[in-house]
Amino acid sequence: MDLNAEVDQLVRQSQTWVPLIMEYGSRLLLALLTLAIGWWIINKLSARLGKLVGLRADAALQGFISTLANIVLKVLLMVSVASMIGIETTSFVAAIGAAGLAIGLALQGSLANFAGGVLILMFRPFRIGDWIEAQGVSGTVDSIQIFHTVLRTGDNKTVIMPNGSLSNGIITNTNRQPTRKVVFDVGVDYDADLQKARNVLLELAQDPRVLQDPAPQAVISTLGDSSITVSLRIWTKTADYWDVMFMLNEHARDRLKAEGIDIPFPQRVIRVVQETVA
Repeated sequence: MDLNAEVDQLVRQSQTWVPLIMEYGSRLLLALLTLAIGWWIINKLSARLGKLVGLRADAALQGFISTLANIVLKVLLMVSVASMIGIETTSFVAAIGAAGLAIGLALQGSLANFAGGVLILMFRPFRIGDWIEAQGVSGTVDSIQIFHTVLRTGDNKTVIMPNGSLSNGIITNTNRQPTRKVVFDVGVDYDADLQKARNVLLELAQDPRVLQDPAPQAVISTLGDSSITVSLRIWTKTADYWDVMFMLNEHARDRLKAEGIDIPFPQRVIRVVQETVA
């Protein structure tokens, strides 16, 4: 009799347990299936996104964007799976939002540098190896990181520039174009033969590193206080710019002097007026 009562009690309890097990078991199974499939899809999507970003951006940005998208999507997936099981996710989402806001406020400067780094890596106003002038600093770009850019100056100093200020300022890239214009000015005496001075400079422009299209020009640019400025305007390949400029500085004086053309020193005429006392 007692055994039958226990059996009846177990049957009545099972009528309560079985629906609960079926309901939550099916939810758990569906959640696990969703988690597995979603995890696989997110990995595929983040890898695909990394390849798309890599078509236009640096490898550093490619890896960062891919990882960031992977983490964000997986967090959203975990929240969705928890909601499917029946876990209350409202407070969890609110906590994530509050934490994100606090982190954003604490890292305003770093986030600005990060955004600047993304813009630089995406739009590429300069590349590694370019000589740029920005924020009062000139140098060769050694590396472009997410938060900062490393420059090497002409005297071999390393300058680390935050990407936030770099991306929001004026950047002069001297290597972006294949050719550069050289403007070489030299002052000659007012008594000098200007046509001869122009011919001397044009002869210097016959250097093989000087491009002949556009053709070199030698013009009279200014009439100064103590000299007339003759300006040689030529085009060279960007890589030859400084070599040509140094060549002109080295040979112009001697060639002009050999033709009897003087380069005068700055002069100032001072008149002294003496007043006579009656």
